[in-house]
Amino acid sequence: LASASPQRRTILKRLRVPFRVIPSRASARSTLRDPRRLVVALALRKASQVAREHPQAAVLGADTIVFCRGRIIVKPRSRAEAERILRLLNNSWHRVYTGVALVLEGGGLAFSECAVSRVRARKMSEVKLMSLAGRHLDKAGGYAVQDRRDPFIKRVSGDHDNVVGLPMRSVRRLWKRALKSRKKPVPRKRADHASRPRKPTEG
Repeated sequence: LASASPQRRTILKRLRVPFRVIPSRASARSTLRDPRRLVVALALRKASQVAREHPQAAVLGADTIVFCRGRIIVKPRSRAEAERILRLLNNSWHRVYTGVALVLEGGGLAFSECAVSRVRARKMSEVKLMSLAGRHLDKAGGYAVQDRRDPFIKRVSGDHDNVVGLPMRSVRRLWKRALKSRKKPVPRKRADHASRPRKPTEG
């Protein structure tokens, strides 16, 4: 797992497959503005960086963003930024995008896809928003849907674990695709009849 997220680690344990955590050092900077393309590109970048250093491993990478009113929202860098984000999301629907990538053979084989969930935030007073800001600076959108003490989210339409940061339906699909691709038989090369030596003719 190319991520230091404890939430992703907890979710991945559902696969019941032994894994190691090796956080990616890949840059999260990008000029992409389409949310789907962005999260898939970053997930591939993270997984590929770790896969190059561990070519014998199957490496899983993920990236999550929040998209609201045409804006891409990532992890807040300060309490003040968290306040601005929560005001933007307050009492509104937004989307959570998570890109997932599975990279094998040191980068020679890669699979990826994007999961999307719609999320509705509750209407909170300014005082309540200020009290919530800063609790989850390590989460895209500045909130944690899995935290029972965080009342900000009212409803999730779609995969709940996608909002947490790792959509397991996507992970299972990628895993199956990877296993299927590795089981494909290698096609045999047909003999070039023109290059076969001819039998000598009698006479």
